[in-house]
Amino acid sequence: MTVVTEAPPGVLTEPPRVAHRRRRVRPSAAAAGVVVGLIVVVAVVGPFLVGDPNAGDPSQRLLAVATHGHLLGTDGQGRDVFARLVDGTRLSLLAGLVPVLFAAVVGTGLGVTAGLSGRWAHRLIMRTLDVFYAFPAVLLAIAIAAALGSGISNSIIALAVILVPPVARVAETETRRLVDLDYMEAARASGASRGAIALRQVLPNVAPPVVVYCTALIGLSIVYAAGLSFLGLGVSPPTAEWGLMVSDHTQYIYTAPFLAAVPALAILVASVAFNVLGDGLRDLLDVRGEARP
Repeated sequence: MTVVTEAPPGVLTEPPRVAHRRRRVRPSAAAAGVVVGLIVVVAVVGPFLVGDPNAGDPSQRLLAVATHGHLLGTDGQGRDVFARLVDGTRLSLLAGLVPVLFAAVVGTGLGVTAGLSGRWAHRLIMRTLDVFYAFPAVLLAIAIAAALGSGISNSIIALAVILVPPVARVAETETRRLVDLDYMEAARASGASRGAIALRQVLPNVAPPVVVYCTALIGLSIVYAAGLSFLGLGVSPPTAEWGLMVSDHTQYIYTAPFLAAVPALAILVASVAFNVLGDGLRDLLDVRGEARP
């Protein structure tokens, strides 16, 4: 005899898989999410709350940290470091997000197309993308930015170009894993077009690993953008941007080391936060689990 009982009040009745996913949200990932959220808030509203980041007073140059009226002191031109750091958050985050968004869209499209195509189309797409792997990503970004000229727009283009191939590789690998699964065979047997299969069966399963990978790429893109600005291939003075601030302040490294340390620390925190957030999303989205039909 089968006895049917109701769960006592307050007892969890969710599917075990859902409850398991909730328990896997690590504190470090939650903290990283908070840091990323703060960075976004600062980038959006921060510039409206601080003064002109380019306004300087030569008589107030190189003031120490916690000086009255200057939380992080002033630089060699008497400009408030805190105001420039806050204002530069917007450009640094923009240089991290936009190239990754472009790479996510284009790279996923190329990867899914290659994964669902025949041998020759697959080889054409992937071997073309493999050409970019012949050059170190940093050197390729520098070469593209140098050819296009300085400016935030050209930096974004250079970074977008170097980020498309790895994203396409992730999408193609995941698509190839799905091709031979039973539900894909059923979709093809039902007469569904290749486009319908890509949109309904492939993309929902490819999206989680791509999102996880691209989240980590945002931190890398911020570092690359800062490096281009440091080399003079990014934004132009007197625009406030973290990489350019490090470059401008290296001449005071012995007399006022905090000037270069502050923007460098901001770059480090943003990069680590996005990487840890990506690890948390990997656990939350369960990208290593079985594909869902």
